[in-house]
Amino acid sequence: MKGKPPLIDALTFAEAKAEHVRLADEIAKHDRAYYQEDAPTISDADYDALRQRYADLESAFPELVTPDSLTQTVGAAPSEKFAKIRHKVPMLSLGNVFSDEEVSEFGARVRRFLGLAKDAPLDVTAEPKIDGLSCSLRYEGGALMQAATRGDGFEGEDVTANVLTVKEIPHRLRGSVPEILEVRGEIYMTHSDFSALNERQAAIGKPLFANPRNAAAGSLRQLDSSITASRPLHFFAYAWGEVSDMPADTQLDMIAAFEAYGLPVNPLTVLCHSAEDLLKFYHGIEDRRASLGYDIDGVVYKVNSLALQERLGFVSRAPRWATAHKFPAQQAVTVLRGIDIQVGRTGALTPVARLDPVTVGGVVVSNATLHNEDEIARKDIRLGDTVIVQRAGDVIPQIVSVVLGKRPKDAEPYEFPQTCPVCGSAAIREIDSKTGTADVVRRCTGRLVCAAQAVEGLKHFVSRNALDIEGLGEKQIEQFFAEGLIKTAADIFRLEERDKHSLQRLKNREGYGETSVRNLFAAIEARRQVPVNRFIYALGIRHVGETNARRLARHFGTFEALRATAQRALEGSEARAEINNIEGIGDVVAESIADFFQEKHNESVLDALLAYVTPLPMEEIVSASPIAGKTVVFTGALERMTRDEAKAQAERLGAKVAASVSKKTDLVVAGPGAGSKLAKAQELGIETIDEETWLIRAAGAGD
Repeated sequence: MKGKPPLIDALTFAEAKAEHVRLADEIAKHDRAYYQEDAPTISDADYDALRQRYADLESAFPELVTPDSLTQTVGAAPSEKFAKIRHKVPMLSLGNVFSDEEVSEFGARVRRFLGLAKDAPLDVTAEPKIDGLSCSLRYEGGALMQAATRGDGFEGEDVTANVLTVKEIPHRLRGSVPEILEVRGEIYMTHSDFSALNERQAAIGKPLFANPRNAAAGSLRQLDSSITASRPLHFFAYAWGEVSDMPADTQLDMIAAFEAYGLPVNPLTVLCHSAEDLLKFYHGIEDRRASLGYDIDGVVYKVNSLALQERLGFVSRAPRWATAHKFPAQQAVTVLRGIDIQVGRTGALTPVARLDPVTVGGVVVSNATLHNEDEIARKDIRLGDTVIVQRAGDVIPQIVSVVLGKRPKDAEPYEFPQTCPVCGSAAIREIDSKTGTADVVRRCTGRLVCAAQAVEGLKHFVSRNALDIEGLGEKQIEQFFAEGLIKTAADIFRLEERDKHSLQRLKNREGYGETSVRNLFAAIEARRQVPVNRFIYALGIRHVGETNARRLARHFGTFEALRATAQRALEGSEARAEINNIEGIGDVVAESIADFFQEKHNESVLDALLAYVTPLPMEEIVSASPIAGKTVVFTGALERMTRDEAKAQAERLGAKVAASVSKKTDLVVAGPGAGSKLAKAQELGIETIDEETWLIRAAGAGD
């Protein structure tokens, strides 16, 4: 600061207001120089003096304090819990590739989907894959209004108060920006900041963070935003959600637009024209990985043209137009001390290796997956073996192989248990009636008497991508189940009422207090209404994961419609055919759904649960065109687009795509060579159109 500023007591309100505005602009300029350009122009002491002067002005003239004031972005009163934010556009995950050959196949797959020649030009961007926490920033009129974590991709946590403390993230964008702009990127922590943070943790006797990603995630998800403000967090913008007016038509130009708005972007992002270019960038960045100053776990490839991205669309929970090329898994050597058998919610017996703790890629590993009994036998894994362990995809620890030269002489082949270690029921490997082969998984047959299956089912029910009941995690479920407080999902919603009449109230238990119990009951209350796809997934029906739950929800709309159809879905029935006909479902899943809803015990459990929980109907895509909500079947050869592209287009417009023609089919799009499906459509009097007519209707629906 140049010169000695006048005493605040001597200032008029007009003078104070003018200085307040000037200081805000000056501080913002220094923030950009430090956090975005890595070129600070003043010392830390001078910067702190500016901030202090700004705060003193507001203390003397409270009228200067507004929601945009710099003093309002830190030190907010701690929240009791995070609110939920529904993403306007889902924040989906990326598919992964691990080899050079898979990178070439990614390009080939994109060209096949689009119907392009093998040697057709295809520009793809490449950028480092930051190992941090995904975050979405919503700007309205250029002002930061809301920030959310990825969550399950459809609903995240409201971390607005905490994100406002991240100095690198602008509260207001520069220049002419879209009225609505959702910017997505990664919150991360640098290596030097991480080391300094752990030094501070050690100095005050607090636990150390395992790695920068955990430190960043833990810092952002603090209920007290002043703690977040004290942590050195950074941000890279690389994607977007809802945008009212797209400022560019390529991936690379969108990143350039973000930078022009004042958002931090990764300068290492490049445009590539071939698989060879992509691999050259990948191996180059892999060599530089240790010197970047922040953690990355691979490289992300994205088709550059936004028009092609729109055509490619999504499959399951990932875009077809992007993929992550992960770095090779990191390995270490340790000793296998034991094998525990865990029983899952479907009765599956899963072997887990207990290891001498070893650091793999910066994380201490003491457990590893052994997959199944065939995997143990194939690798001949025995107790006492020295083993090579790796974090597959830098995430899940697994045993790669045994160091046979170090095997103890008395080591015996491992015998997988034939009975459930929890309830003692027989554990069998089911035989596929069509192929005659045994399932790779051994399962407990004591479905109704096995406590492990009940407990794991409850853990799944409250898990993040199911009902997501905050404060009711695995530890609490195990404790409440053991004490008889929660035996079924319905018991969760009776917990508060029963607690009022209990002599041993929850708030009087060790680890619980008035606030934590109140928060738990509020979190349970907030889940009395849930999206139907989450509810279906939470039930734990075998073979029905998140993707199939959404397919069922989209097709039936309501839980009542699904349940009524599944109850009638006997083998060979029209109801079974309807479920089987849903794109992506198939025979095995349809049979599992029918079995679940036709089981009398499940019916009574469902009735009890539905007395407390209301599954909300699936949100439909609104369209002026009759395509939305209709069931469409594609048959024959399509000449203007590939079959996959046509299906993706129909789903984007809100239509339901079926695999075969039935009475519930609304529209058949028939190309040259259409056979039995076209004949059946004509027999049933279903409207049939050609590809050209379909494209005209689709264009009208997209307007």
